[in-house]
Amino acid sequence: MKQSTVKYSIIVPMYNEEEVIEYTYDRLKRVMDGMEEPYELIFVNDGSHDRTVEMISMICDFDPNVRLINFSRNFGHQIAISAGMDYAQGDAIIVIDADLQDPPEVIVEMIAKWKEGFEVVYGKRLKRNGESAFKKATAKIFYCTLRSLTNVDIPVDTGDFRLIDRKVCDVLRGLKEKNRFVRGLVSWIGFRQTMVEYEREERFAGETKYPLKKMIAFAVDGITSFSYKPLKIATYVGFTLSISSFLYLLVVIFQKLVTGNTVAGWASIVAVNLLFNGIILMLLGIIGEYIGRIYDESKNRPLYIVREVQGYSEKEGPDTAGESDPERVKEYV
Repeated sequence: MKQSTVKYSIIVPMYNEEEVIEYTYDRLKRVMDGMEEPYELIFVNDGSHDRTVEMISMICDFDPNVRLINFSRNFGHQIAISAGMDYAQGDAIIVIDADLQDPPEVIVEMIAKWKEGFEVVYGKRLKRNGESAFKKATAKIFYCTLRSLTNVDIPVDTGDFRLIDRKVCDVLRGLKEKNRFVRGLVSWIGFRQTMVEYEREERFAGETKYPLKKMIAFAVDGITSFSYKPLKIATYVGFTLSISSFLYLLVVIFQKLVTGNTVAGWASIVAVNLLFNGIILMLLGIIGEYIGRIYDESKNRPLYIVREVQGYSEKEGPDTAGESDPERVKEYV
């Protein structure tokens, strides 16, 4: 990474956010101008189909603090965050979504904590305004499940809205797993962490980019990235079914030899077979999820492909897009 005078890098992943771009930019600019220190706003366009790129490009033309990273297609929210970290040049890096549910004004509190010596400052939601009871309940279930399955202390009621120190960013750049769960990776690498509390606001405009299908996929990524306990289910279930089957066999033999009272019937046999086959298919699905992730890793493809960047000079940006700087990583591991 080239030497830079940038103090703060704000990473904003974008996907079809034309309705909020101007408001997001205005609020972020007011907050960061008030810090009176050098900063950059990095907008990462994750394959948008609307006017997102065009609008950010126009902002780049008149504001030298704004950068644009434009992907060749949609690679996903977590990959967009990772790309922003690759290009970020600040001493402190802040990740915030464009929908303004996470108030940009909280960044000031995060920076204050960082200046106290904390290397990770994450935002903890006291309230989640504008979200359905279903989403709140499923989020709670997900975090409780994740905490019970892993040894990594991932804070509850937190998202990707957080500040990380330069050294944390450099270590994260060295972690190149394809199915990324960034908030889990930040917790996994450690360093001094603290939180700031805030009330999450309703989405300013537009629709959520995380419908139920994507939420489930995100949850699966989080669990499979940090726990192999689901694989142990096969052992436990198999052992339980074997013992149960053996005991049932003893009962049948006893009825046949002692009482002679055995009931013949295909219905019970079919029902038991369907139950066991369903369990076997479920366990194969769990195993398949892990094998699929191993397959993704083995292909060794880059995390993302950049179509174009704007707002960077030739001396700025990573040496190679999507790749880490091993020498900087060695300083912290």
